[in-house]
Amino acid sequence: MRFISTEIPDVWIVEPERHADERGFFARTWCAREAEARGLDPRVVQCSTSFNHRVGTLRGMHFQAPPRAETKLVRCTRGAIFDVAADLRPDSATYRRWVGAELTPANGRALYVPRGFAHGFLTLVEDSEVQYQMSEFYAPELGRGVRWDDPWLGVRWPGVPKVIAPRDRDYPDVLPEALEELRGL
Repeated sequence: MRFISTEIPDVWIVEPERHADERGFFARTWCAREAEARGLDPRVVQCSTSFNHRVGTLRGMHFQAPPRAETKLVRCTRGAIFDVAADLRPDSATYRRWVGAELTPANGRALYVPRGFAHGFLTLVEDSEVQYQMSEFYAPELGRGVRWDDPWLGVRWPGVPKVIAPRDRDYPDVLPEALEELRGL
């Protein structure tokens, strides 16, 4: 397993090292010891799946507020997505910066999204499935989000969404003071 750094030091691409033979391949997709050695939160308490029928489906940009802020390890197990992590931590040197990566079953990559980041993705092909491993249990009362096209973040998506939930489409523009609950993460 390889941890590949990104432009934001706290966001990582996790790539399996495949050991192939005539049967196919075997690869570890997560290791708590290797994550901890890099200062990452290795805990996984919940896993979820998102299946998306149509190309151009956008989900996000979501995060969970303290005291249940969560890290996510996101992997595409079918289809292809453009996955995004955006830094919402007011005290961070990378505040308001974002990282995007294409995730597919062929590249086997996952994106490690730390607490204090908004996360979202855009499907690049039909019938895309996404697997999440989360460090905290889902707490709907702490669910938050920023609009996918908020100019304050300036995410450059590889296409225009064709399918988007009203909640994701209608988040208001970010007001920095609204993110004060993330200070110190």
